Amino acid sequence: MTSRDYANRKPANKGRGKAKSNRGRGKAAAPKRFPLLLAIVTLALLGGFGYFLWTINNSAGTVETVEPEVVTPAPAVKKQDPNALPPKPTEQWTYQQELENKTVEVDIPESTAPTRPYQMQCGSFRTESQANEMKAVIAFQGLEAQVRRTTGKNGVWYRVVLGPYERKRAAEKDRHVIQRAGINGCQVWFWEG
Repeated sequence: MTSRDYANRKPANKGRGKAKSNRGRGKAAAPKRFPLLLAIVTLALLGGFGYFLWTINNSAGTVETVEPEVVTPAPAVKKQDPNALPPKPTEQWTYQQELENKTVEVDIPESTAPTRPYQMQCGSFRTESQANEMKAVIAFQGLEAQVRRTTGKNGVWYRVVLGPYERKRAAEKDRHVIQRAGINGCQVWFWEG
């Protein structure tokens, strides 16, 4: 028995005879006709453009003519000496003389700034070596810190302190410098002496 190839075989024309199929060919090409709608729109646009040109042409012919104005010559001006200065204008404002004779009194309130200076504490440690390490980190930022030994209820503490500062703004400025170095626990308060 012979092997059959069903994938590539040609279909059989059963019952059709030798008639040719028009399935894949499409219909015969009919001559293309100019669409009626497109013709109407084109004629309308041409008519509108013609009307526009006609109105422009007619409006140009109906322009009213304007009679030229008669210009009378101005009276001759007296010639002045080119080296002469113009007359000095009169001053209509007197505020300059008033300000020269005026005195202003300003009341400056008493300073409400505290008389005590500020200090900044950046850490408190149980061992002096840890406090000296933080003091070294602060010294690398260009600031001078002190390690102070204090005795409290809980024993001996070593505090890292900067200051004294006369103004809180100066202490805050140094605190921001220390924050950029990675030390975030600094607090500013009045110095207890």
